[in-house]
Amino acid sequence: MSDNISRRDFLKLSGLGITAAAVMTGCGPSSRYVVRHAYVDMPEYNQTGVSTFYATTCQECPAGCGIIVRTQEGRAIKIEGNPNHPVNQGKICSRGLTSVQGLYNPDRIGGPQKRIRGERNITPMNWEDAVTVVSNSLANSGKVAFLLGLTSDHLYDLASEITTAANSIPPYRYSSLATLEGRATLVKASEEMFGKPKLPYFDISNSDVILNFGASFLETWISPMAYSRGFKNFRKQNFGKRGYLISFEPRQSLTSANADLWVPASPGSEGYLALAIGKIVAQIKSLPIPVMYDDITISDASKISGVSEIKLQEIAEIVARAEHPIAIPGGSALVTENGLQTAKAILGLNVLHKNLGVPGGVYLSTGDAPTTNLDEIVKLIQEMNAGNIATLFIHGTNPVFELPKSLGFAEALKKVPTVISFSSFEDESVIESDYVFPDHTGLESFGYQRVLSGSDREAISSIQPVVQPIHDTKATVDVFLAAAASVSGDISAKIKYTDEVDFLQQKITPLLDAGGFYNAPELPTFWSKWLQYGGWWKPEMGLETPEDINKLSEKIDLQPLKQLSENNEFHLITFGTQMGDGHGANRPWLQETPDPMTTLTWNSWIEINPETADKLGIHDDDIVTVASTSGGETIEAVVYRYPAIRPDCVAMPFGQGHTALGRYAEGRGSNPAEIWSNLLNQSGNLAVFETKVSLTPTGKRRPLARQESKAGVYGEH
Repeated sequence: MSDNISRRDFLKLSGLGITAAAVMTGCGPSSRYVVRHAYVDMPEYNQTGVSTFYATTCQECPAGCGIIVRTQEGRAIKIEGNPNHPVNQGKICSRGLTSVQGLYNPDRIGGPQKRIRGERNITPMNWEDAVTVVSNSLANSGKVAFLLGLTSDHLYDLASEITTAANSIPPYRYSSLATLEGRATLVKASEEMFGKPKLPYFDISNSDVILNFGASFLETWISPMAYSRGFKNFRKQNFGKRGYLISFEPRQSLTSANADLWVPASPGSEGYLALAIGKIVAQIKSLPIPVMYDDITISDASKISGVSEIKLQEIAEIVARAEHPIAIPGGSALVTENGLQTAKAILGLNVLHKNLGVPGGVYLSTGDAPTTNLDEIVKLIQEMNAGNIATLFIHGTNPVFELPKSLGFAEALKKVPTVISFSSFEDESVIESDYVFPDHTGLESFGYQRVLSGSDREAISSIQPVVQPIHDTKATVDVFLAAAASVSGDISAKIKYTDEVDFLQQKITPLLDAGGFYNAPELPTFWSKWLQYGGWWKPEMGLETPEDINKLSEKIDLQPLKQLSENNEFHLITFGTQMGDGHGANRPWLQETPDPMTTLTWNSWIEINPETADKLGIHDDDIVTVASTSGGETIEAVVYRYPAIRPDCVAMPFGQGHTALGRYAEGRGSNPAEIWSNLLNQSGNLAVFETKVSLTPTGKRRPLARQESKAGVYGEH
């Protein structure tokens, strides 16, 4: 069972039945000493053919869903949702199901490596030398930068402590998924409307009408499992009532396809629509028209958005009659130059309806949302170019793949003397690194994830290993703790943790008397329950009520939309898929999962309205060159004629187009980030939807793998 202590001896020492039971399932403070053996050398508490179950947290996105992992003979077999977890309540998405394919992926990095940048030749290292490399880098702490993803909150907390102790740059956090969600814009809008920079929680379960402005909450937005559960309740309410969903998006997503009314408004016009609807609603309900809506005219909003005045009137009447209408700003509405003002206009509809902190309304999450704006990443790139960064640590993100090519991150990286990645896979950023010190995958790790917007109560999800590490990997937290201990000065003096488990236990100690749904007299018992239940959360609903700080009395400054040229120019829409931020592309199950709107698999594509395609003489499966009309960057993509998109728009999924990441990901499709505009909105969020492109047929064709019948859809024979 253990290299240090036998099960029998441990039971003699502990004398605690609850702790003993916890250790037998991999829980308890002694789990740091337990080695979970593989099939050929099973631990004595395992029985052949009998499953052992572990509660942990999905690490495929930052939502913090609780999962139960079934293991057998030391192997992870199946993943299900944790039925008691407040975020997903037993449900799990396709990305969560494929975590086992990340664990057992044949292309994982097997141990620490020294690399030559731009090449795939490696020199294996041992972990003692790896820790020395990290320690030497931390010794020059004034020129060190951390670039982290949005998962592994415990690592972010440790990195924050290290940078604070060293009086150096705070860690950066970036994810292309958060960019497409408009997360930074939503947080900034919340700060300006309600006085606090927190992610809102939208209680759609108890709403009767949803005005959805670009939030693909049934697919990838913020916390899709939580909002999918809420949508189910929204549709099946008490006394046979059925909620009514109105969705404003230029391209029909899965969320818009489930709407009662899909409104294909022009990209960037959502703020004008929100102001117009608010003005009409105020008139219908005989309310004083707030200053925010004073200057908008219904005819102007109609011309700008392409939505008729009659349709706007109908929508406003539906909203005015509703008891608990809710307006959600997200995704496509926020990643434009008008994104911040648009978000404020949409949140203002909730203020107008006095829908703050009530069932079916808007709440604020309890934790902070440490997401780095793109303007901060731009500053990091400037520091890299200026030679002010000696070492860049990269964990949980793939900036070479995820950032717009026009920002010049890859070029700036060449000016950083030491680049260290902690990736489990050889992704595009690893190729440009000097060292790789691979972290465990999510199913081999300890940690925690804060739940920011998927729960109606304060919650923190726990992470624990369900199998022993199958490669020579180490927890990144342990690597930094070992390195910090050997650095003289404030870092070693202030960073005082024995190992990762000690760090976690000290971090969760304040929860002992914080009023969770379970109690414990001391830390060891609390730790056992923390792992057993999959985290800690409050027993009852309880989120912060947003404060109405009278922002309806202020004008909204929406800038005029930039017009397309009449010569072959289109808005480029980039939408999220099951590939998430792109790291899911090395999962065969995800590659094989059909896109819900097109049934396409194993590739990416560009969606074009058939009317537009006919004008350009473009057919299904044609390959076209997609060129940015501002920066000149180009990619190639295969055409999919898609009727549910505006004729002035084209759309591409994000997550494919890898030049690395393993055999299942490389050479499939194109990466739209290569041609993204580098314009930022007022919140510092990347204005992805400001990207304008032209299309040029190449004369080549490549049939796309699809599950739909061409004969049935297009009448082809």
